[in-house]
Amino acid sequence: MNSMEADEMAALVAVLETGSFAAAGRQLGRDSSVISRRLKALETRLGTRLVERSTRRLSPTDAGQRLRERVQEAMQLIHNGEEEARSLSASPIGLLRLTLPTGFGRRWIAPRLPEFLARYPSLDLETVFTDRFVDLIAERFDAGVRIGRLEDSRLVARQVLTMRRLLCASPAYLKAHPPIRHPRDLAQHACIGFSPMASHPVWHLSRDGKQHAVRTRSRLATDDIDALMHAALQGTGVAYCADWIVANELREKRLVEVLPAWQVVGDETMHVIRASAQYTPAKVRAFVDWMTEEFQHLAWPSKAP
Repeated sequence: MNSMEADEMAALVAVLETGSFAAAGRQLGRDSSVISRRLKALETRLGTRLVERSTRRLSPTDAGQRLRERVQEAMQLIHNGEEEARSLSASPIGLLRLTLPTGFGRRWIAPRLPEFLARYPSLDLETVFTDRFVDLIAERFDAGVRIGRLEDSRLVARQVLTMRRLLCASPAYLKAHPPIRHPRDLAQHACIGFSPMASHPVWHLSRDGKQHAVRTRSRLATDDIDALMHAALQGTGVAYCADWIVANELREKRLVEVLPAWQVVGDETMHVIRASAQYTPAKVRAFVDWMTEEFQHLAWPSKAP
């Protein structure tokens, strides 16, 4: 399409949007006679009438309406392409609004955000820590981090981690109580459950392709990771939780993994999510890439995809 043909298409869309040559001319910054000539030239070139002319208002014929829709679709594609190209070359800038899971966000993401901001000095950040379901689109968040199943098909998601579930206890607790060599031994122990994930009172473990279910006694079930961790550290019992909750304590040997040869059934995934769109703003792409990079190297047994 040459520039003259593009001008003719623009004239058609403007005439049908505004309903008159004068208004279309004002929209395009041209005299109404120029708009009229361009529309006439387009009709002549296509060999069909595109606009019904009346004293009150200009209205589309069927052919004119169909062409208008196609031109608008093409213009939107061009606009999206320009925005995408601009976002690829532009530096992250402006306000980035994020929603983050409370426990994981406070423990692992929040301490790293100053480094993220230092990397992008033109970027400002607003974070909301919550475990409720957040509608990114309705609440105008740019992106978020979500643990567990994704249910909103409107979202674009990148998996960052697979989080392993495990059992652990303090060395003092294990020393003072009977040894745990098999899942069935857990029935004789006090247990601590992380209620957002624990299928208490029955815990499921697997080994060599075989599953074993054991009914446990939960001395404490909580949705707070600090309460769970402190209870485990103080010898309350055997804790059921995700590896990220106790990663530091395991590394420092203040907690010990129980039944490490067994797999606690029910790994969970963590995704960075954003609203589906034709292009990704540079600020959102920067956060998604940073999260992927940052959490591939954490010192715990979770696996990056």
